[in-house]
Amino acid sequence: MFFKEIVGQKERIADLLGEAKSGKVAHGQLFIGNEGYGTLPLALAFSRYLLCENPTDQDACGQCSSCLQVNELQHPDLHFVFPVVQSITKTSDNLYPKWRELVLSSPYFSLFDWVKHMDDKERQPIIGAEESKEIVRKISLKSFQGGYKVMIIFAADEMNIQASNKILKILEEPPLQTVFILLSSKPQAILPTIRSRTQSMHVTRLNSFEISTYLQKERQMESTIADGLASFADGDLCAALELLNEGETTALYRDLFIKMMRSSYKKDVIQMMDWADEVSSLTKERQKVFILYALHMLRQSLMLNYLGPDHVRLTAEEFNFIDKFSPYITGNNIRLFIDDLDAAHYHIERNANTKILFTQMSFQSMRFIHRA
Repeated sequence: MFFKEIVGQKERIADLLGEAKSGKVAHGQLFIGNEGYGTLPLALAFSRYLLCENPTDQDACGQCSSCLQVNELQHPDLHFVFPVVQSITKTSDNLYPKWRELVLSSPYFSLFDWVKHMDDKERQPIIGAEESKEIVRKISLKSFQGGYKVMIIFAADEMNIQASNKILKILEEPPLQTVFILLSSKPQAILPTIRSRTQSMHVTRLNSFEISTYLQKERQMESTIADGLASFADGDLCAALELLNEGETTALYRDLFIKMMRSSYKKDVIQMMDWADEVSSLTKERQKVFILYALHMLRQSLMLNYLGPDHVRLTAEEFNFIDKFSPYITGNNIRLFIDDLDAAHYHIERNANTKILFTQMSFQSMRFIHRA
């Protein structure tokens, strides 16, 4: 990954280039932001620049031996740590071929994308104590090429307390020219003692134009479809790619949204309970994506209701429903819907009982619809 290939993030790129050129590179860095904002691409491009033998003012050269090794993610001084399912393996090394395959296909992927790629059962991964031993061992080795050593920790918020405590000392006092780059969408889940040893950089969400342009150029999408996905993504390229790559899943989210609203409008308690059963049977990550999709559909409904069809970004199937549904989403209830869905997303993250959560959501939707 080169800086020139990153979607948006011009200010962050300038900051990283300035840091590298100054020769005062912080040994511990925390890139904060959703994966779809570009935290991993930024880490990859920054690592390439630090390891490059002949960097230019704007990017790595792309031709030196270091750049050629980074092209294949085979540089001996570039290390990766990522969450793994403990029943499969305790450390990242054993799954590195799968990780490398995913990163080389596209560095814009979420933790859930990695979980699906790694484990058919989509179990919760962590960064455990055995991994921390490997981190210390690798960083303690002498640089193979006499320059920087870089350790990228993907989803650092999945590091458990034991692993976090074991790397505190080496994170505070690493060997010369060693750089840790921690990536996190939930920095509050990282131990304060870890955060205090790193320099934070907030990676901001992308704008819809940047996402749409990427989808049209890199995925050969029609502008109207790309604009619709960009609108749904709310600044997160991974969210747009999630819907793009899983057409059947997208249809599932659409159907679930329609079922929820129809049963809530009719006050059909049996259908509402059946709907709650269906959604609660999904994996936690798919439940969270559904909530994001529902928020998108509600926003589009409000825009159609107040601004007209020229301002909405929907597929034909979505528009067919929203065209009739939008009058029920107004200034009287949109905030209630948003607050309820945001709270549900928060509680799913914290392992709430999803059967109860989605049952309550369906009853709340019934109340909100009839307040329009």
